[in-house]
Amino acid sequence: MKFIIKLFPEITIKSTPVRKRFIKVLRKNIRTILKRSDEGVDVRGTWDFIEVTTSSDDPVLQAEVGDQLSHIPGIAYWMQVTEYPLTTIDDILEKALPAFRERLAGKTFRVTCARQGTHDFQSIDVEKQVGGGLNVHTEAAGVKLKNPDVTVKIEIKRDRYFLETARGEGLGGYPLGSMEPVLSLISGGFDSTVSSFLTMKRGIRTHFCFFNLGGHAHELAVKEVAYYLWSRFGSSHNVRFVTVPFEGVVEEILKNVDNSQMGVILKRMMLRAATSVAKEMHVEALVTGEAVAQVSSQTLTNLAVIDAATDHLVLRPLVAMDKQDIIDISARIGTEEFVKNIPEYCAVISKNPTTKAKPEKIAAEEERFDFAQLDKAVAEHRIVSVSDIIADDLTREEVEVVDHVDQGEIIIDIRHPDEEEIKPFSMSGREVIHVPFYQLRTKFAELDREKHYLLYCEKGVMSQLHAMHLREEGHDNVCVFNPDKK
Repeated sequence: MKFIIKLFPEITIKSTPVRKRFIKVLRKNIRTILKRSDEGVDVRGTWDFIEVTTSSDDPVLQAEVGDQLSHIPGIAYWMQVTEYPLTTIDDILEKALPAFRERLAGKTFRVTCARQGTHDFQSIDVEKQVGGGLNVHTEAAGVKLKNPDVTVKIEIKRDRYFLETARGEGLGGYPLGSMEPVLSLISGGFDSTVSSFLTMKRGIRTHFCFFNLGGHAHELAVKEVAYYLWSRFGSSHNVRFVTVPFEGVVEEILKNVDNSQMGVILKRMMLRAATSVAKEMHVEALVTGEAVAQVSSQTLTNLAVIDAATDHLVLRPLVAMDKQDIIDISARIGTEEFVKNIPEYCAVISKNPTTKAKPEKIAAEEERFDFAQLDKAVAEHRIVSVSDIIADDLTREEVEVVDHVDQGEIIIDIRHPDEEEIKPFSMSGREVIHVPFYQLRTKFAELDREKHYLLYCEKGVMSQLHAMHLREEGHDNVCVFNPDKK
């Protein structure tokens, strides 16, 4: 099966060298991701579009490839097509009839033709002849040029043509890795997850930096959302997850800093720590999820004072966004349910936070701060590849992973409903229930404690993270099911 990938329009207006570089990066990213599903996939194309040819016409593989293409930055949209050598317009009609007969039954339609090359006919000739033939030889409700139920799309490229059988929207943006990397400060809330997504969509390889303010459950939840963002939108490139233990820094602020200045100083400490980590990783910019005036402390004055703590560029993708717009993006990309279930941990709450921080006042407060605590936090930071994020949980009890299911054990498929739909999972003779990962924390407590449960997800990462968390909460009747266990 063949897919035609159309480029994000901003790529097509770049200079020739830049456009070629972007297309080369995008082609490599597509190949890297699709090879995990289809080792024999072929990816080619250099200027107007990219062609992807799978090694099989298996419907499950086609659905999986379409889903993956919809989540790769740099793609405007993709089309699943059938390719034929160009002979005559009658031949196009002959091929279109069986391809569209069922889809047109009882529906209005129109035919569109895009054409490249020199031919002895015009695009409108194809549209009229094929459209007339489909109208006569199918049970279509008729031709309708404006807002039809179905659009039959034909694309002619010199001596071949394509019939479009399916289409999907892409993310847009630039190919991941076409821009310099950044380090995104992620707390797991709406803002930091959406800002991380937006930098990824813009082609920026986005590493994650989490400041642990004292909650193990919070750290686990943030790892989950970071892993989701990477696996869904950025898995063509390896990125890092950084954990900085900030409990001591928070304690020092609470003991020695004036209440009204706490929020600004905490953020300055975070930027200082993130800058040290970024320099170690050779990353030249930081990303935060702040938006002007979203909370009282996020004034332009305060943001300027906060930024003065670092010599690194600080990017704020959400700076002028409304909160509802941010929430809507979170829902669209699939992080909303994560955020709703992330445990809150409020380490520093000012009763009357300053909205007009003064540099001299901040400097005076920071003179009472023991910077040895910040140095200690930076020295103890941990960096792990997001693809192997479980390795960072060194203090946790190891969760048993099994490759078989005993009689009476129940499998819990914790995958996102979209994944379930593309690749349904069942096991003969064994009970399988479906509880999405974002509902597991609340739903698991309602299950029969006398039974044993095996968590399942395709790669085994989310299932292990959730099994760790459930065991920490006292549920010893859970482990991980991985049929591909080595």
